[in-house]
Amino acid sequence: MSLTPIVAIHMTAAILAIATGPVALWARKSRLQRPRLHRAFGYGWVTLMLVAAISAIFIRSEIGLHVPFGNLSFSPIHLLIPVVLAMLFVAFRFLIKGNIRGHRLTMVNLYIGACLVAGFFTLAPNRYLGRLVWGEWLGWV
Repeated sequence: MSLTPIVAIHMTAAILAIATGPVALWARKSRLQRPRLHRAFGYGWVTLMLVAAISAIFIRSEIGLHVPFGNLSFSPIHLLIPVVLAMLFVAFRFLIKGNIRGHRLTMVNLYIGACLVAGFFTLAPNRYLGRLVWGEWLGWV
């Protein structure tokens, strides 16, 4: 696997989502609430998550059980794609129905699961980005 344009798009969207998520969460959680900031960063974060999820469809995985589908190849990590899309749908459905607590919990859990946990596993030493990061820093290349 190499750093193709689709991997670069996915990685950029994911890194920016990791950075913008806390701002969106903080803007509503802090004592002095900032609804405009929350909404701006929230929509930005949702857009970045959609870009990351959709671009992930086109990334061929190098580990795990592969399920070929045309020119695409899916592995268990690709199960996050429908989970992210479904959770975003659920979060906005909560918001439309006025269930702010449900919206908040869904978004916090999505941030933790899709950004932090998935990001942690992405940097495992046996994965492409893990080898790139740890190999460069620790001389494992």
